Amino acid sequence: MSVELELPVLKPTDFASDQDVRWCPGCGDYSILAQMKKVMPTLGIAREKIVFISGIGCSSRFPYYMNTYGLHTIHGRATAVATGLKTVRPDLNVWVITGDGDGLSIGGNHLMHCIRRNMDLNIILFNNRIYGLTKGQYSPTSPLGQRTKSTPMGAIDNPLHPLSIAIGAEATFVARSIDTNINHLGETLKRAAAHRGTSFVEVYQNCNVFNDGAWDYAKDRDTKADTTLELEHGKPLVFGKDRDKGIRLHGLEPEIVQLGKGINEDDLLFHDEKAAEPSLAYLLSRMRHEDGFPEPIGVFRSVDAPRYDALVNEQVELATKEKGPGDLDALFAGGETWTVQA
Repeated sequence: MSVELELPVLKPTDFASDQDVRWCPGCGDYSILAQMKKVMPTLGIAREKIVFISGIGCSSRFPYYMNTYGLHTIHGRATAVATGLKTVRPDLNVWVITGDGDGLSIGGNHLMHCIRRNMDLNIILFNNRIYGLTKGQYSPTSPLGQRTKSTPMGAIDNPLHPLSIAIGAEATFVARSIDTNINHLGETLKRAAAHRGTSFVEVYQNCNVFNDGAWDYAKDRDTKADTTLELEHGKPLVFGKDRDKGIRLHGLEPEIVQLGKGINEDDLLFHDEKAAEPSLAYLLSRMRHEDGFPEPIGVFRSVDAPRYDALVNEQVELATKEKGPGDLDALFAGGETWTVQA
């Protein structure tokens, strides 16, 4: 007879480990950690069923600070390790913590394939547009012309845009939030956790030592209403301190319009996070402050699709049913074998 065990009521403090948090004072990582601890108790999942996996970087210290299981892996390979774990332990709730350097440079290939497979993972990418742990070199998301220790004359690489990469790989859940927008960040993490499939969340995160102020335009009280646009499913794209500006399509290009004088909300582009075709989500991911547009935050895309981890386990079950559990020794000895003579 099976007995249902009632889970203890957990609090955010129950998810805090006994490790000293070793990020620089004022780092945006603290905010992300705090919101993650607040979200965890709401999931109703035992700590023993939760795993945080990271690569290398400031963000990748995250597993040490969560009172769950965790793996601190090698540079760029967190998604590969998470893929293996989730495949053999589909009962676990798996989170990948990475950064713009770890996830988009050496880890870019692994990240892309994890997303296209639609593994049931939650990937949180901290984007501070710099390499922080290695002391201030430019990263794959650093803007053109940025002067860093490794680009004293200014960066000449065309930057990657994480959400465009994820949507291009047809991620089933894509979102963006900001480290200091704590309520929005917490709700975004909850949405990601509830999604079945790959959840990809980019967080604008400040490195106050090596790239301080990279996202000030999206965070400053006096500017953020005009430089960000909060996405709401089924709602028109309206923004501005007075909610008097919007985004509409001019052909295939977005354009900013002033509401009033013959233009109303019905003329604007309406957000549809459930659209099977990812073109709208991709268009939104290309709207950037440097081009004069507000940058969307919130959920860009949330759709259902087959999951790799579920499908591979279905194949294993079917093969076992049709052919039996298999024999490892017979497998090793089967096929073409030979003996090496001394």
